Amino acid sequence: MSAATTRSRTPDRLCAEAVDLARAAAEEAAAPGVVGEHAGTVSEGDRVVTHFFECRELGYRGWRWAVTVARASRAKIVTVDEAVLLPGPDAVLAPEWVPWSERLRPGDMGPGDLLPTDADDLRLEPGYSGEDEPPPNSAVSNEMADLVEAEDADVTGDAPARLPLTPSRGSIAAVAEELGMRRARVLSRYGLHTAADRWEEAFGAKTPMAQSAPASCVSCGFLVPIGGSLGQAFGVCANEFSPADGRLVSLAYGCGGHSEAAVMPRPPQPAAPVVDETRVDPFPLRPAPDSGSVPVTEDETSADLGHS
Repeated sequence: MSAATTRSRTPDRLCAEAVDLARAAAEEAAAPGVVGEHAGTVSEGDRVVTHFFECRELGYRGWRWAVTVARASRAKIVTVDEAVLLPGPDAVLAPEWVPWSERLRPGDMGPGDLLPTDADDLRLEPGYSGEDEPPPNSAVSNEMADLVEAEDADVTGDAPARLPLTPSRGSIAAVAEELGMRRARVLSRYGLHTAADRWEEAFGAKTPMAQSAPASCVSCGFLVPIGGSLGQAFGVCANEFSPADGRLVSLAYGCGGHSEAAVMPRPPQPAAPVVDETRVDPFPLRPAPDSGSVPVTEDETSADLGHS
């Protein structure tokens, strides 16, 4: 360790003894009675020492008044550099700022709110448009080629009417099994209509959320299609931030959480702070006595009562 490093860590004797000078500077910046006991010193460099005083200001628990004093080389006069209010190790501080996208919780979205979607959102992936694919019946269709390779068909030696047993594939029972209709009873047309009316009323095109949405659910990437005839008008919402998450919504419904509402902008990076050391801007922490509507009075007992 060099001698210069040792000197910088050892507080200068004259600067460390200038406690009264530092207290006077702190009381001038704050107010008499707000500056508390002396809480120690810290060496900032050669002949530069910072004095700490406890802060008795309400709402500033754990904060300290820091007054930095210094003296020139071979000089015996100590001068004040600055006096500021700084948080101590146990100071009460405001919580760290969190971007709005991380503060948002399910259920926070209301009518008219927009939830921009990041371009790299892990909940979404590119969809299939089919624009570059050949027609389904084309000779080069991938679907036709797969069917030929898989031979997904029941080959019989004769016509179905002449066979002793009806083929399982292609029969009415097989089709009903595949469609999920082999139950004792299924929804009637009236049952389907009443269910659709309930869902349309709760999450339909006439709701305030849908009226202020940028687009409808039919073009949203978070919409999960459903089967059956109701799939032509309804789907399931899979956006956790939407008020309809996990609910059956109309294709005409919409909210601000639409996958294509907008692209989330990158949070701007704050510019580096620039400290102008060539000028000093006075900033009083206490208003002047003659700045209010109450005139200055010499009677302290009447001053404590305030004014009506």
